[in-house]
Amino acid sequence: METNDNQAAVSALSALAQEHRLAIFRLLVQAGHSGLPAGQIAKSLALPASSLSFHLSHLKAGGVVQDERDGRSIIYRADFTAMNRLIAFLLENCCEGDGCAPLDKGSQC
Repeated sequence: METNDNQAAVSALSALAQEHRLAIFRLLVQAGHSGLPAGQIAKSLALPASSLSFHLSHLKAGGVVQDERDGRSIIYRADFTAMNRLIAFLLENCCEGDGCAPLDKGSQC
């Protein structure tokens, strides 16, 4: 296990470990690759602009959200590549290295 992987995982999980930030991230996941402008995120989640800015900066610092200027707007997107890396890291060597299969009710790895 590399230190960089550990640090990236802690940073991403830390960024998501707050109710509003998790809601923002889930909204961006639903929006897909097209993302959403900050104003639409704020309206959808009923967050004041100052709070939204604070939470988006944490998500960006955690490496789970990207932004891109589009004229006067900033479009925010979930970083699917980063999240796939995080999930792969968390599940690495799952089930004694056999890989994970979907679990049936009551079954285990």
